[in-house]
Amino acid sequence: MTRERLTVPEQNVREYAHELAYKLGCEQLAGITDIEEQCRKAGAKYISTKKVVILDHLNRSYQIGFPGGEVSLVDSDETVSIREKILLLDYFTRARGTPSSGRTITYKELHDGINYYPTFAKRTVQPLVTFFGDKPGQLLKTAATMGGRKADFGDAAVTIDAFPRVPVTLVLWRGDKEFPPEGSIIFDSTIADYLTNDDIHTLCETIIWRLVRLLKSGGDTAGKG
Repeated sequence: MTRERLTVPEQNVREYAHELAYKLGCEQLAGITDIEEQCRKAGAKYISTKKVVILDHLNRSYQIGFPGGEVSLVDSDETVSIREKILLLDYFTRARGTPSSGRTITYKELHDGINYYPTFAKRTVQPLVTFFGDKPGQLLKTAATMGGRKADFGDAAVTIDAFPRVPVTLVLWRGDKEFPPEGSIIFDSTIADYLTNDDIHTLCETIIWRLVRLLKSGGDTAGKG
């Protein structure tokens, strides 16, 4: 019996997956029959003369072409990464317009979240603690560049409006001689009406590492990354 020769894909598997996800997001956008109603649900604005949706994300304004799905920054030629494009399209097309419940949850409390929490924590909570755990006050100062506001959790906490209907709160507890610093990331319980678990993971990674870059640069890269 002869073996078939296996060929390595020309494209990186992850890049290929991102392209497929972006294509799917564009198809879902094109399938929206009432764009103004969807804008209401997402907290966005539709400009009919330009056929674009204006959506705020991490203290910056983006425009999404309708129905094509082209994504760009408003008043900037800066390139938008494909991960951000996917995130923006997912949020906009999934948005249900559910009002905030005021009840907070962690990633563990999402459907199947407990199974993926160790990976989520390693890529988000751990770097949050590593870079800000011994200086929680610096978290508030750095996050302010992204529109963050002080929240009443732990020893230091900040809430960042990742999207109009998706607040993300980063929490830190100071360590002492016996215990190291700890951290957590919490959401409004309605977050699943706007983002998938994978989207939430990507969003939190984006926020944390953008904060880290801001910390290291002294606040000169607010919109990058």
